[in-house]
Amino acid sequence: MREAWPVALAVLAGGAATATAAAWTAPLATLNTLARLENVRTIPALAYAEGARHGVDVYAPAPAPSSAGDRFPVVVFFYGGGWEGGERGFYRFVGAALASRGIVAVIPDYRVYPEVRFPDFVKDAAQAVRWARDHAGAFGGDGRRLVLAGHSAGAHIAAALHFDRQWLEGAGLDARRDIAGLVGLAGPYDFLPLRSRTLEAIFGPEPGRALSQPINFVQGGEAPAFLATGPSDDTVDPGNTARLAARIRACGGEVIVRVYERVDHRTLLGAFSRPLRLLAPVLDDMSAFIHEVTGREARL
Repeated sequence: MREAWPVALAVLAGGAATATAAAWTAPLATLNTLARLENVRTIPALAYAEGARHGVDVYAPAPAPSSAGDRFPVVVFFYGGGWEGGERGFYRFVGAALASRGIVAVIPDYRVYPEVRFPDFVKDAAQAVRWARDHAGAFGGDGRRLVLAGHSAGAHIAAALHFDRQWLEGAGLDARRDIAGLVGLAGPYDFLPLRSRTLEAIFGPEPGRALSQPINFVQGGEAPAFLATGPSDDTVDPGNTARLAARIRACGGEVIVRVYERVDHRTLLGAFSRPLRLLAPVLDDMSAFIHEVTGREARL
C-alpha cells in the first residue's frame, strides 16, 4: 500500500473525449491552483496540538452563516500517504471542493512513520477531531454535525476512530454520540497479513496486528458509512471496501457503497477537482451523504 500520491497526481483518464490531455495529466499543484477559483474561505496554519505535525487548515463556505441556526456541517478529512508521509497543504483542492458544497472542511496533519507507529497517528487524529468539534463555530460550522472522512491510509485512520471507540474516548468524545457519519475513499480496513517490512514496523508484532484493523471493531449501532473505491485500484485492494461493507450490514448497520468504474486509487480523489469531476461523481455523492446524515433530527 505504499503510495506515490501525493507527490503528483498523474492522471491517465482514457475515454473522456471532452477533456484535454493537459487536464488528465495535471499535477497536484495545478489542481490546488484551480481550487483558488472556488468561492470559499481558507483559514490556514492553525494548530490542534503542539508539534510540527499537528497543524490544521480549514476551508469554509462563503459567505459565513448569518445565524447559529444556519451553521454548516463539518468534515474532518485525513489524507493518505501510507502512514509515512503527506502534507495537509497538498489537499487544498479537496477542502475547497467540500466548502463549495456547504461543508466546513478541516484537514489536519498527523505524525507518521518512522517518527511514530500505530496507534500514535490515530491518537493524533482523535485530537484533531476534538479540536474540530470545539472550534467549528469559529468557521461557521456546527460541531454537533461532524463527519469523519479519509482517503487511503487516511480512510483507515477515519475508520479506526469511527469503529474502535477507545480512540475518541481518549479525546473526550463518544463515536456513537458525536459522529454523524464516516466517509472512506479507497481505504484499507482489513489488510492482513502484511507483506511489507515497513508495514510490519508500522503495525508492530503479529500478535497485536488485529487491533489495527477497523473491520474487527464493527459492532452495530455506529453512524452510517459511505465507502467508495475504483475497480482498477492496484494500491489498496477494493476488497477492503466490500468486506467492511458486508461486516457493517451483517451487524445491522447502514452503509452506502459506490464503485466508480472510471477511477483508480489516485483519480478517485482527483475527481474532487473541477477538471476531473466528469470521471466520477465522488464529490456530489459524498457531499449529499454528509448533508443527509448531519441533517437527521437526532443529530441536531
